[in-house]
Amino acid sequence: MPKTKFENIVFTLFMSFLMVYAMICYNIALNMGCMSNQVFLLAFHELVIMWPVAFILEYFFVDKLAHYFAFKVVTPKDRPFFITLAISFYIICIMCPIMSLIATILFKTPGVQIISVWFMTILFNFPMAFFWQICYCGPTIRWLFGKLFN
Repeated sequence: MPKTKFENIVFTLFMSFLMVYAMICYNIALNMGCMSNQVFLLAFHELVIMWPVAFILEYFFVDKLAHYFAFKVVTPKDRPFFITLAISFYIICIMCPIMSLIATILFKTPGVQIISVWFMTILFNFPMAFFWQICYCGPTIRWLFGKLFN
């Protein structure tokens, strides 16, 4: 995976873009009660705010924290697949609540119910973020990154 600072920036930009765009589409579809072509266009309105936020959080804070927690569970001698899963799991565990809180404040107008709306948002987002990260986004970005940098 990324070996230089530049490669890490590119990898984080790609990963944060795809994850944020997919999760925004998912949340808009939930709010509309259906999936339609309009969802993909509406997502770009939130993407201009949420993508930079996700990139900054991921690059400067979450990645280091996720590695710290992951290597409490796995060791560098473990198979790379398990190391990647552990890191991805902890990234989701940290990013999902933070990004859900930001989205709740910016896009849901929760008022005095902010805590309950935030928890409900996490509850809906976590399973999808986990699936998306482990099964689609993560493998796709790692494959693309490997084609570009190896």
